[in-house]
Amino acid sequence: MLKAGIIGLPNVGKSTLFNALVRAHLAPAANYPFCTIEPNRGVVAVPDPRLDALARVVGVETRIPAAIEFVDIAGLVRGASRGEGLGNQFLAHIREVDALVHVVRCFDDPDVAHVTGTPDPLRDIEIVLTELILADLEVLRRRRERLAREIRAGNKAAQTEDQLWQRVQTHLESGRPASTAGLSRDEETLLSACPMLTAKPTVLAANVREEQLARLDSDPRVRAVRQYAREHHGCETVALCAQLESDLVDLSPDEAAEYLRSLGITETGVNELIRATWRLLNLRTFFTFNEREVRAWTIPAGTPAAKAAGRIHTDFERGFIRAERVFWKDLVEAGSVARAREQGHYAHEGRDYEVRDGDVLLFRFHV
Repeated sequence: MLKAGIIGLPNVGKSTLFNALVRAHLAPAANYPFCTIEPNRGVVAVPDPRLDALARVVGVETRIPAAIEFVDIAGLVRGASRGEGLGNQFLAHIREVDALVHVVRCFDDPDVAHVTGTPDPLRDIEIVLTELILADLEVLRRRRERLAREIRAGNKAAQTEDQLWQRVQTHLESGRPASTAGLSRDEETLLSACPMLTAKPTVLAANVREEQLARLDSDPRVRAVRQYAREHHGCETVALCAQLESDLVDLSPDEAAEYLRSLGITETGVNELIRATWRLLNLRTFFTFNEREVRAWTIPAGTPAAKAAGRIHTDFERGFIRAERVFWKDLVEAGSVARAREQGHYAHEGRDYEVRDGDVLLFRFHV
């Protein structure tokens, strides 16, 4: 399961956002640094309206969505890469996740302490990014020290690898994350042998006050974060009010929807953030159904049908015969499986067929 770590400075709203994501008050959200020490963890369903549409067509009630595990990680401070503020412990927690949600405080509130005195979103982003870069540079230093011995022994592969690390090191020293180093696919594969914190795909979460939600596009701090995210991280920004989202947990779905409508909001920022996080790792979703349920399954982009079948059960992959495929929208528009077959929307695919996002699959196998 994809794990996304929620990171940022202390007191920017990480635990409040975590509670909103998991729809429960699991994490303490207090007005002092390091109120979170051990990570809080929670599994969150990925909103996908395609599941509801498919369930209506095939006539089942149970829907099993894809899921992400969110990990609420304690705030980083200046010097974390040198162990300040339990930095080594918190950096280790970041290494365990696949993607990062970097929470940035975009509001003033004298009642909520800020570790540097006053919020400055771009400065705050760079404090955290700098600590991650310094930690990555230390990892690179150790890696290149080992390679140096192999290079002296005449290992040409080690020399080629070291040239890559030199490029990445120069990129990091310029203050930019490894994720924007412009590496080829082969180089990215090599990079996985030396995992770096700044290589993890990232989405920025701009945390605002409730009254800012009506003017996000003109809010100077939100606009600055969005521009910084595009230019320095090449990533998305989701603006939301973590406190509002956390408060909605105590309301029924109908009450929460009504309150959002009163604010002129059609969807929660949390749902937008979940989907943005989901997009980070370039995953694909396919669907299966039986007489009891419709279910979403996730696979990396480019996965062939036989491997996708193995996602359900190893016997499906081992004894793969073929996959019967229909695109979800064609099935919904046809209104039933029988009509979708009559209209020629179903196709038979072999084991090497590259599964597309939105495929509805029925696997035939024999073992």
